[in-house]
Amino acid sequence: MANYFTDNDDLQWYFTKGIDWEPLVSITEYDFRSPDGHKSVAEALEFYREVAAMVGELAADEIAPHAAEIDREGVRFANGEVTFPKRLAGIFEQLKAAELHGMCLPRELGGLNAPMLLYYLNSELLARADVSVMAHHGFHGGIAMALLIFSILEGSTEIDAAQMKIVKTRFGDAIAEIARGEAWGCMDITEPDAGSDMAALRAVGEQDAAGAWFVTGQKIFITSGHGKYHFVIARTEPAGDPDDPFAGLKGLSFFLVKAYEDRPDGTRVRFATVDRVEEKLGHHGSVTATISFDRSPAQLVGKRGEGFQQMLVLMNNARLGVGFESIGLCEAAYRLARDYAAGRPSMGKTIDKHELIADYLDEMRTDLQGLRALAIHGAWHEEMSEKERLRQRFEPPADDVARAALDAKVRRHKLKARRVTPLLKYLAAEKAVEMARRALQLHGGNGYMKEYGAEKLLRDALVMPIYEGTSQIQSLMAMKDTLGAILKNPQEFVRRRAQAQWRATTSRDALERRVAKLQALSLGVQQHLMTRVATDKVRSLPGKPLTSWPRAFLKDWNPKRDFAYAMLHAERLTRILADEAVAELLLAQARKHPERREVLERWLDRAEPRCRFLADEIETTGDRLLARLAGEEPAAASAREAS
Repeated sequence: MANYFTDNDDLQWYFTKGIDWEPLVSITEYDFRSPDGHKSVAEALEFYREVAAMVGELAADEIAPHAAEIDREGVRFANGEVTFPKRLAGIFEQLKAAELHGMCLPRELGGLNAPMLLYYLNSELLARADVSVMAHHGFHGGIAMALLIFSILEGSTEIDAAQMKIVKTRFGDAIAEIARGEAWGCMDITEPDAGSDMAALRAVGEQDAAGAWFVTGQKIFITSGHGKYHFVIARTEPAGDPDDPFAGLKGLSFFLVKAYEDRPDGTRVRFATVDRVEEKLGHHGSVTATISFDRSPAQLVGKRGEGFQQMLVLMNNARLGVGFESIGLCEAAYRLARDYAAGRPSMGKTIDKHELIADYLDEMRTDLQGLRALAIHGAWHEEMSEKERLRQRFEPPADDVARAALDAKVRRHKLKARRVTPLLKYLAAEKAVEMARRALQLHGGNGYMKEYGAEKLLRDALVMPIYEGTSQIQSLMAMKDTLGAILKNPQEFVRRRAQAQWRATTSRDALERRVAKLQALSLGVQQHLMTRVATDKVRSLPGKPLTSWPRAFLKDWNPKRDFAYAMLHAERLTRILADEAVAELLLAQARKHPERREVLERWLDRAEPRCRFLADEIETTGDRLLARLAGEEPAAASAREAS
């Protein structure tokens, strides 16, 4: 029997050596105080491995062989309701029977109390079999966990600290229903005229005289939008100053809307309607719906005006999920290409022995290992930050020193997760398209034919750089965070650059010197962008009163106006930042585990020339385009480029 977990040496390495399980297992198991929980890290890991092996077998034997059928049959929409064909429905019955929908929920809520990291690793396995199955599965357990987290954060969950058990939680009935596999949820953000620009959202949340909330509006492109429980972001406050780059975001609130209720007689009462199900290029086993709310009864989650922040909690985890989903598709594309090339003779040898093809396959393998390092690092730190934050709430340290230490630990985890999340979402999504395209190409004419499966992978991959925040949005986020950190602490930036340059010349380890040179190149690019941004800012000061210059330069930064050059090159910067981050992670692995040095060396062989090229583009191009956008004369732009 095939198994997508046991046949993957890199995943096996992470389970055995590459993941720091001890702190994650300990905090997940409440320091082993629960009478119903695992009694040691070793016991928990044995269980996690069993779960991963079960999912790996299910993915390989029960999903992957039917991926073409799932793609061909799609889903059915009639009379305002969605149904799955027999094969797809049967797969979700198997997932339900395996209790995977509640895998990460606490035991007292019907779950298995596994860490989110295990859920993400399972997501890769399922996505390797079929991404549409994985996507819909994610809106079961993922939404149940979100319901619990939001309830805890707003203070509507009661916990017995002595027993480390949840006594009650606000959304307990919905969580239990999802854990049983009887319902699922979705998150409703996008609107017809508001995608990435959330300040333009028009759906409204209104409160009546009795204090009840209602949501009205339409949401589009909602994955698994035929679900019962909808997280909906809607406007409850009037928009702010339109010149404010974040105008209107503070006027958004977050709601839970139940879309329907099934009566004992088998009839269904709808509070929100499914208007249509999109016909898509790929992901045919996953529903993408348009939903309308017309004074639909709603529950406010948290406080009014917190909608944007609540949405970020969901989106951060969703973007990590897309990272693992993309890796699963990359794994499928790599193996499809590798196996076909190994069996396809041409000119006296199989094509995987031809130098050009061998280079393609080596790059795909290297990219996969780098992406997985980035994904696991981000997911581990995100989960640790959230669980340490919950510990702050329910088991606060007794003294000021311990409280400060725990605060610092939460911040460190959060910063590390925040740094890599947009890099992972960007790079994994882009690589999914690249690898699927390459797998098709390596099949030659056969790749264009449906029977080989390569064209399906490409169709499925093309949405990865779009949903849960486009690649361009991820790039702008990464750029904003990176340059913002320099503005906040320029001395720290100077120190980091000096250290990188020193290690690049003095380290005894050749690979460490190479990583340091990559870091120095990245920091040099960041300095160039910051210098250019500052220069453009200074040019904007003449004409303003001299007394306003210090504030205008040091405090009054408008991302839309002052960061034009950096925004132009944000995607190039993001690629450099991602290469740098992966190199750092692989170096840390190589220091502890010598067998990982070869992986790092392969990554650097690819990353170094790539980053030099990107740095050259950033430093030498862009002025002409920016001048045209600003209405400037071409001669002025040429003069600036020449200088």
